[in-house]
Amino acid sequence: MKVTIPDDYQGGVETLDCFATLAGHDVTVHRDAVTDLDALAERFHETEALVLIRERTRLSRALVERLPTLRLVAQTGRGIPHIDVEACTEHGVVVTTGGGSPVAPAELTWGLVLAARRHIAREAASVRAGGWQTALGSELAGTTLGIYGYGSIGALVARYGRAFDMRVVAAGREGSRSRAAADGVEVVTREALFREADVLSLHLKLTDETRGIVGPGDLASMKPSALLVNTARAGLIEPGALAEALAHGRPGDAAVDVFDQEPVPPGDALVARENALCTPHIGYVTREAYELYFGQAFAQVNDFAAGAPTGIVNPDALRRQG
Repeated sequence: MKVTIPDDYQGGVETLDCFATLAGHDVTVHRDAVTDLDALAERFHETEALVLIRERTRLSRALVERLPTLRLVAQTGRGIPHIDVEACTEHGVVVTTGGGSPVAPAELTWGLVLAARRHIAREAASVRAGGWQTALGSELAGTTLGIYGYGSIGALVARYGRAFDMRVVAAGREGSRSRAAADGVEVVTREALFREADVLSLHLKLTDETRGIVGPGDLASMKPSALLVNTARAGLIEPGALAEALAHGRPGDAAVDVFDQEPVPPGDALVARENALCTPHIGYVTREAYELYFGQAFAQVNDFAAGAPTGIVNPDALRRQG
């Protein structure tokens, strides 16, 4: 099959052990980020199988309709809000998904917490520039860690918080509250979560229900000494609300790995904030996570090519092909 893998920013895919499983296919890997519809249609015009890296490329109806040879979209991970599955089904394009691991994003979350609380990036830059100490850090022991959305990632982050002798509280929908309580985590109201947390970490899934769920009022209720961490999805926070809140000092700091537009355009208001620690959506970008995600996606390409597809989201598309 003609297989295309877009958005491999780091050039890491071809270094993976699992890449060898695509031997025999005609594989093209693109490292740049393209969003223009015409450019994408031209780039994917002869593609039979697309392997999408998380949500980096949006597969809209308009794009699907311009890809006459596309038969398979193998999505790395579970999330598919960027794929018009209905359009794929109508055009006989099979969509497959795999699983994932909470380890990489949970570890990155905790790395951001430590880096922000101890000003690690700022102090490292000072030393490199020939300077020395520039700020006082803050300890985590004895402070309150708030988890908004207690799923597999939130549970790991909570466990790390306990290891640092933090009081851990959680809020969310009924499933989150039940899981947190079962783990012995204190369950609080949404209002108390924002009001009491010294470190508040978002771990909700982005859905129509949760889009913009964190607004200016929530942020304004946080302590001026608090840190908001978002390694989940930028869309959980109302557009522009976090940069504006940081400008007014509530919360005092933020550490974010996700943005409304990725890659981030020059002049982004959040990135420009001195009290925002920003990383380029690297929560899942580890060799171990890539081997898992791409290993599953490549296996699905091979299964499809062999006539025994797996991981199918839209079985009606397969029937349309047959």
